[in-house]
Amino acid sequence: MPKNPRMVFWQGNEACAYGAIKAGCRFYAGYPITPSSEIAETMAKELPKVGGVFIQMEDEIASAAAIIGASLAGVKSMTATSGPGFSLMQEAIGYAIMTETPTVFVNVMRGGPSTGMPTKPSQGDIMQARWGTHGDHAIIALYPSTVEEVYRYTIKAFNLAEEYRTPVVLLMDEVLGHMYENFMLPPDSEIEIIERLSSRELEEEELFVPFSESEYAENLPPSLVEMGKAHFHVSGLVHDESGFPMATAETAEKLIRRLVNKIKLHIDKIAECEEFMTDDAETVIIAYGSVARSAKEAVLIARKEGIKVGLLRPITIWPIPIEKMRKKLANVQNVLVAEMNLGQYASEVVKLIKPGTKLRLLSRVGGELIAPHEILNELNNMLLEGIDF
Repeated sequence: MPKNPRMVFWQGNEACAYGAIKAGCRFYAGYPITPSSEIAETMAKELPKVGGVFIQMEDEIASAAAIIGASLAGVKSMTATSGPGFSLMQEAIGYAIMTETPTVFVNVMRGGPSTGMPTKPSQGDIMQARWGTHGDHAIIALYPSTVEEVYRYTIKAFNLAEEYRTPVVLLMDEVLGHMYENFMLPPDSEIEIIERLSSRELEEEELFVPFSESEYAENLPPSLVEMGKAHFHVSGLVHDESGFPMATAETAEKLIRRLVNKIKLHIDKIAECEEFMTDDAETVIIAYGSVARSAKEAVLIARKEGIKVGLLRPITIWPIPIEKMRKKLANVQNVLVAEMNLGQYASEVVKLIKPGTKLRLLSRVGGELIAPHEILNELNNMLLEGIDF
């Protein structure tokens, strides 16, 4: 693990692994799958150097279960996969949500459904990241656009997992996962790390109630401490504050609403959205991940042609930065959503625009990245023709 500050030349998947180690991840369980395998390879090589443990599991279901167990035992943990494996992990993600276990799930997206196109990029798991597991729940999902951001937002994913006691999904796509870029590692003074509390910090007779509401933040549970001196019960069933099953209507109502509200009520703090040349924009392009790179270039070209266009890039895909995006979209005439799926995020953008705003979707599911000139052409067509969604 290189020391900061230093210029590095990393692949996106490598940056994810190094960011996880920097965040304090000391347990990785996973099953190799294209295009995420380099994350496992890097963790297998680097984790033992910092006293961590890498285990190649028999499948993705076991991988997800293993990192939940490791986290409850007191170790920051992560797994990485792609679409087919992410599908298999959904039950465990739901369990981590219900048991409020901090974990990080990385999904380097590829073409689907099923085994699809293992070596081609896609953004087809946007809705799966939100609604893949059953029941009413909330989720945090981040989606960087550069290799440097992969490093930074992997660290942030661990911090959010610890602060909100929840699994966090880090989304990438094949292009971003396999792309190489150089960047300067940020100095340690610029990196925030939320450390896991040790049960050794508890008083001898202090009772740890894992699922009570925190005193310092609305609907948040207390910070998780490692099992050991702190004994507590964990169950995927509806449970009371002690963790023991209690399937009464009142208990269920209180628990499920708190699980959702601990994220919903803190959206302003959690959600991030980049604005690029939007101050005077009459048209806004919405794109994320690798497609946002193309969109940014398209904006620069369009500006040279006198078109008042800007880019709105959600980094926190879930929860949606609702107020930030709604405010920015309130004064524009046209919105173009570009994504490598058939409109999964566009279906959410529809809810954010004011009546009369033209909305157009540029979608792709063929396994090729949307290029800047294609976004520019679609933008010109939209300005000429109007709505197409």
